[in-house]
Amino acid sequence: MALRPVMRLLQTAAQSARLHATTNVFNKSLLTNHRLVNTRLAAPFSTSRVLRFSFNVQDEEDFNDRVLKNAKPVVVDFYATWCGPCKLLAPRLDKVISAKNGDVELAKVDIDNLVEIAMQYDVMAVPTVVAVKDGKVVDTFTGVVDEDIIETFVEKLTG
Repeated sequence: MALRPVMRLLQTAAQSARLHATTNVFNKSLLTNHRLVNTRLAAPFSTSRVLRFSFNVQDEEDFNDRVLKNAKPVVVDFYATWCGPCKLLAPRLDKVISAKNGDVELAKVDIDNLVEIAMQYDVMAVPTVVAVKDGKVVDTFTGVVDEDIIETFVEKLTG
């Protein structure tokens, strides 16, 4: 008796898959975990709110547009992929920034890819975090710090 709803769900998914395959409206569909998943229309999602408030800087033009010309304050995280302390600091920054619900954004700058930007901001060690408001540096810290220090750091931008 308990298998009946599951069987109905599988039959409905199979019928839907056949319909989509014959009409060729969608790309390949996958029957995964008893649910029909369309690979073309599946929207990327995240369970974390921080993705909406953080971004990776691609180049100098992107940095100028999204950090220096941003109406909101921006915390810039200068990091390297090989840096252990950077990997410890990143989740703490993400947590504090996500708690601000969009009042502050987080820009992530890989110093190995964007050396010029790192040099402009006198990054001598990683992780280095710079607070930018209205295109100007408000505060900076280097190294791994506790969440309460990060919260105080971010409050200087929003306060």
